[in-house]
Amino acid sequence: MGLTSAVNMDTSTVAIAVGSVAILLSIFLYLFSKPAFPKNAPAWTTEAWPVIGSMQFFTRRWDFMQKQMQHSKTGNFTFRVGQHDIVGISGREARKIFLESKALGFSEGYSALLGGSPEVKKDNNPFAETNADSGFSAYFNKRLVNMLKGNQLKNGLPQLLQDARANLDKLAADKSGVTDPFDSIYRMVFQFTMRTVACKEIADDPPLLARTLKMFEDIEGTATPLSIMYPWLPLPAKAKRTYAGAQLYMILKRVVDARTKEGRREDDALQYLMDQGDNITDIITFVLGALFAGQLNSGINAAWILVYMASKPYWLDRVREEVVSVASRYCPDDSIPLKERLMHVPIEAWEGEFPIIDICLKDTIRLQMSGTAFRKNFSGKDVPLNKAEVIPNDAYVTMAVGDIHYNPEIYANPDEWDPARYMPGREEHKKQEYAWMGWGLARHPCLGMRFAKLENNLIVAFFLAYFDEIKLSDAKGNETTRIPQTDRNKHTAHKPAEKVYLKYKVAA
Repeated sequence: MGLTSAVNMDTSTVAIAVGSVAILLSIFLYLFSKPAFPKNAPAWTTEAWPVIGSMQFFTRRWDFMQKQMQHSKTGNFTFRVGQHDIVGISGREARKIFLESKALGFSEGYSALLGGSPEVKKDNNPFAETNADSGFSAYFNKRLVNMLKGNQLKNGLPQLLQDARANLDKLAADKSGVTDPFDSIYRMVFQFTMRTVACKEIADDPPLLARTLKMFEDIEGTATPLSIMYPWLPLPAKAKRTYAGAQLYMILKRVVDARTKEGRREDDALQYLMDQGDNITDIITFVLGALFAGQLNSGINAAWILVYMASKPYWLDRVREEVVSVASRYCPDDSIPLKERLMHVPIEAWEGEFPIIDICLKDTIRLQMSGTAFRKNFSGKDVPLNKAEVIPNDAYVTMAVGDIHYNPEIYANPDEWDPARYMPGREEHKKQEYAWMGWGLARHPCLGMRFAKLENNLIVAFFLAYFDEIKLSDAKGNETTRIPQTDRNKHTAHKPAEKVYLKYKVAA
């Protein structure tokens, strides 16, 4: 071994040793330099690993939350994951405080504990202030609301209709008559979302759209437990996230630069942001954030609703009758194919005349909305949970959505997909306050609800217009009645681990 090699080896060894000491010291400071929780905080869970904390919160989240709720006298408990101290809450009283208290910050909680979505910046935008809600969050919300209100969606409807037709034409031409909806429908939603919150250059370019979706999924997949618990660690997931994010940045920047250089204008969301004078960093961060907000749940739910409908012929027939009825109101000539008659349906009808599809989507969301909601106490003082317990200042708070959506005291046979539970005479979602959280709440509503409902109605209606028979099957088209079980330990809506396919017959 030469002197140079020996020196290099010694240098590497020293670097590794120094790095290891730095990491251990940082972990020590994060975990042990914090002030102790007050004695009247909910009791600490005993299920915790040294240094890491309650890893089960990431690996088996719903199981962990259920167990802790059952073992706690009040249903509330405290645990730690990495650098974060978290209060878990359950029950009607605590739920009301969690969802209504202005002392508990929404964006502050999600920015630290969600993972998977792009980081947002608070600087370099006209709304930047001193906290997240008045900084980039305010900028993001204002821009998104303006994009999705009034005539914006109406003006974009014709192109969305064409996108739906083009995607389903490909399925109709496929001689196998079988599709994985978590691929085909998921991709359709991504195109819809890209066209509505981003730009036509990507939405109109299938290879580029597919490449962009791959990058999107790469970023989504980097939300590992360690990357959330210790975001400052130089982990491989962080490098992958940074690389994918940089690629997306360059794709969008090239589109912006090309329009600027050519003096070309387009009628899309990207042009709206450019016209507002927003800088390139904010434009790209907005687009990435909007793509995540629009795709993570809507792309999955749009596939699941078709799966559930295929498993329940009664509801499939009810929805088909509704689609035909709406089409007939705006194009009475039944000699014209249904898919052509739907092209005459106006935006107002797409948004408000599909109540059966609406309740089908409602129970799909209930079943697929897994994971937890987050908040952070940023008020500067403890927040009372009940007469005996408080949420300490600067603590994070979490609530398992399953405590509501899978609760047999609220929903009869909660594991079953049953849209009738929302109909007059039952209305199970009104048994308790905040018994259904699919579209957010008054303080933090889902800003994309209007668009999410619109694209879901389009997909369901056109899918039924194109195909007469829709049944569950395996990849070879062999019919089945088995619906994959939802993994409630997942952190968000997700594709099923067990593949399920739709077998379809093209309408005459």
